[in-house]
Amino acid sequence: MDYIIPAEMDGRSVLDIIRAELGISHSTLKALKFIDGGIALNGETVTVRRTVKTGDILSLAVEDKETPEKLAPYAVELDIAYEDSELVIPNKPPFMPTHQSHGHFDDTLANALAYKYEKEGTPFVFRPINRLDRNTSGLVIVAKNRLSASALSESMRRREIRKSYIAILKGELPDDKGTIDVCIRRAKESIIFREVCSPDAEGADTALTEYEVICRACGYTLVRAEPHTGRTHQLRVHFAHLGAPILGDSLYGEESSLIARHALHAATLTFPHPTDRTPLTVNAPLPKDMAKAVRELFGDVFQN
Repeated sequence: MDYIIPAEMDGRSVLDIIRAELGISHSTLKALKFIDGGIALNGETVTVRRTVKTGDILSLAVEDKETPEKLAPYAVELDIAYEDSELVIPNKPPFMPTHQSHGHFDDTLANALAYKYEKEGTPFVFRPINRLDRNTSGLVIVAKNRLSASALSESMRRREIRKSYIAILKGELPDDKGTIDVCIRRAKESIIFREVCSPDAEGADTALTEYEVICRACGYTLVRAEPHTGRTHQLRVHFAHLGAPILGDSLYGEESSLIARHALHAATLTFPHPTDRTPLTVNAPLPKDMAKAVRELFGDVFQN
């Protein structure tokens, strides 16, 4: 990226510009120092102690030069909900892991994005800002460079990134809207299963969810839910705690003939853009399996 020095910054140091004006994190700055040409002024590599003059061009090598060898391309065409020079937001399909893990080294969202950018001839490093369970579909923010990753991660830390989910519940919630404020912790006997607990219990994490009922029918509820904290399995645990687990959730409820996974979709993201903090809202329609279940249970409540 290039930054033209304005008159009011004349005589300041490169470090002042990087920290005060560009908001670059300490870790990103450290990485730039070890890149050949990572910090340059008018095309000359400089240290952060160099002073600048009005009209100088400060260049920072935040773009990736090559794709990591271990990120093998996965030949799957993704539905891209939004993309610009700083970030990409794919609408992740169900049954696809977000990132590589044991047993999933070449069939993840990371691999699918590597395939997309290999076709475009663009180096790619996977920098997810949020993550979804393998069977949860929907929107994932992926930063395209170190600077955007730093800004978006800071927005996540400040809880400026709002996430809205659509879920089908097995059970009818009595209230049209509500707040679930119940702590969650990992069950001692499991590395996967989470459970509700008292605030003073060992390993307790605060967890807050707001929800609004869209419609009810025949013992099922369709809701829009917004988690204000990002605990593992938060929505799944919270709705199970209310006695209305997410449809098809075999971990916190039971399997269903209506859908072959838990019926949870990350439908909307609202967040400040990493460069100018302009508010941005991105939406993703329900995938086919969940849309079919919605129609069977509630009719044409969505025009999907």
